[in-house]
Amino acid sequence: MSLVVKEKNHVRLVFLGAAGVGKTSLIRRFLMDTFEPKHRRTVEELHSKEYEVSGATVKVEILDTSGSYSFPAMRKLSIQNSDAFALVYAVDDAESFESVKSLREEILEVKEDKFPPIVVVGNKAESGSERQVPAEDALSLVELDWNSRFVETSAKDNENVLEVFRELLQQANLPSRLSPALCKRRETLPKEQGLRPPMNKTNSCSVC
Repeated sequence: MSLVVKEKNHVRLVFLGAAGVGKTSLIRRFLMDTFEPKHRRTVEELHSKEYEVSGATVKVEILDTSGSYSFPAMRKLSIQNSDAFALVYAVDDAESFESVKSLREEILEVKEDKFPPIVVVGNKAESGSERQVPAEDALSLVELDWNSRFVETSAKDNENVLEVFRELLQQANLPSRLSPALCKRRETLPKEQGLRPPMNKTNSCSVC
């Protein structure tokens, strides 16, 4: 008797990190291609999007969490119910990078997994001379020591934002099937004039 393995048609991605690092900005840039410079405090917000891929409906949920540590029970529940994690820090805030380390430890404990599906995101790459976290240091820790993925982004400049979601979907075992749908979504959005191209050509539909 042959066994039929049902393909995954639902995935939840959760964004975790300190307050003000740009979690909401990254999600808004991805979903709506907009950027709001003013920080707005988030408690918890769930975004849901459905994509038609190869005749099947794939539901992607994106959970935007609070940067406050006042809700430990809520954060633990978010971790338990999610398939992949974006741990976000701001490259101009060394303390927020320390928060990423603590959040990773919490994920390891809650998921009881030595190698959970994590993408570490260094946002605000446009910070220039205000940078406090060298990209080389973060890359070495995340990819060599943690065996996770690392991406630097700028939600403000729309740099490498799509790459974050592509990496998350790969971590959640939902890679190339969904990538063309993401690219199609991007093609329907208005293109900003004069925007400098992202470093890693994030509008490409290929999945490495």
